[in-house]
Amino acid sequence: MVQASPQQAGGRARRHPASRRLLLAALLILVGAFLPWLATGAGNVSGVRGAGLWTMYAAVLGLAGAAVRSPRLAALHAAVLAVVALALPLWQVVHLVGLVGFAGWVPGPGLVMTVGGGVLAGSVALTLYRASPAPT
Repeated sequence: MVQASPQQAGGRARRHPASRRLLLAALLILVGAFLPWLATGAGNVSGVRGAGLWTMYAAVLGLAGAAVRSPRLAALHAAVLAVVALALPLWQVVHLVGLVGFAGWVPGPGLVMTVGGGVLAGSVALTLYRASPAPT
């Protein structure tokens, strides 16, 4: 006996298991946006005072991607989240190194969480893209 898929049987399609990892990545990036991105002798610099604000917006997009049932659309959300969460902190560090060099500052926990969430989102994007059915 052949079993019908959830779409054929009139049921609802299930989300891919990688959607939970996308949710985790989005939450890491969302929390990381509010934590200090840089620790200096003069004090900490919060992420939302700069590029962290944009990573927060992208994290909301990632949360939406975790709720989507289509693997291809969720992969697109995860890819956008990964690009933003990796490019903006990298730009922030390169800009800071160009201004003051490596002396007098260290990366804060928010920057590290944002980059980690970006790597996780990139891995989820690849997983979801490979799991999505080929367009006909």
